[in-house]
Amino acid sequence: MLLRPTTPEGVFIGSHAVAEGRLTRRQLTEGPWFRVLHGVYADASVPRDHLLRCRAAALLMPPEAALGGRSAAALLGAPAPGWREPVTVVVPAPVKWRGPEGVRVHRAAVGAGDVMEDGYGLRWTGPLQTVWDVATLETAPTAVSVVDAMLRSGLVGAAGMADLVRRRAGRRGSRRMRRVLDLADARSESPPESLVRVACVLGGLPAPVPQYEVAEHGRWLARVDLAWPQQRVAVEYEGEHHFDGVQIVRDDARLARLTAAGWLVIRLAAHDLRDLDAVVARVRTALDARSAPS
Repeated sequence: MLLRPTTPEGVFIGSHAVAEGRLTRRQLTEGPWFRVLHGVYADASVPRDHLLRCRAAALLMPPEAALGGRSAAALLGAPAPGWREPVTVVVPAPVKWRGPEGVRVHRAAVGAGDVMEDGYGLRWTGPLQTVWDVATLETAPTAVSVVDAMLRSGLVGAAGMADLVRRRAGRRGSRRMRRVLDLADARSESPPESLVRVACVLGGLPAPVPQYEVAEHGRWLARVDLAWPQQRVAVEYEGEHHFDGVQIVRDDARLARLTAAGWLVIRLAAHDLRDLDAVVARVRTALDARSAPS
């Protein structure tokens, strides 16, 4: 089921609009329009997001193709890639379509049962095929962050993914799919949490517990994003809402409770995700310090 509605309004192929007399070339270039992909335009009032780029790609791609990978995941309701990131389109091998700049073409056989459609000519891969393509095309941390979100929302289940791996054993991408399945965790509540968790595991650290409830002497203290309970080390990712005035006060109070209970809390923000190796090093240092004999 398509969880994020799409409509055809506001996105069009520029040459078609000119040929049909709806716009002149001057109006196309000087009017309230902007280019989404080569030859495809949108009304300036339309939000510039990845789903808009998907709609633009759908106007250009051949009828046998389908939106896939992270683009299909976004249409299904998972967190979407950024505006500047390419749209993924799955194209059968015999079709010689390369796509414009801003579109990443993935050549693969996709059965009719693996494709979903809406009433506006948009085609995208179904949940399990989308998971397979994400695992095949993306790095492990990115793939797991998408699959975590799809597990959490119920779009896919661990049993269904495991069955998919069994049925496609030996096929290209099966090892990567198995690795993503082993790393995925429906408890993760955001892509940054998933990225940090997977980076720590791939960096050789013990797997943290997502969304861990911290209690001390029967008193609940806080729920932390990632935790190593034995060492009393936690990681908290602070998104933009954490910098709201009221939220800052609440976060500081939580931190004070955790610190008083003997927890070491590593606080991360968006800029930290640009260097996950450095994040892993910080966590390793904290765990080593807490594991050393006193």
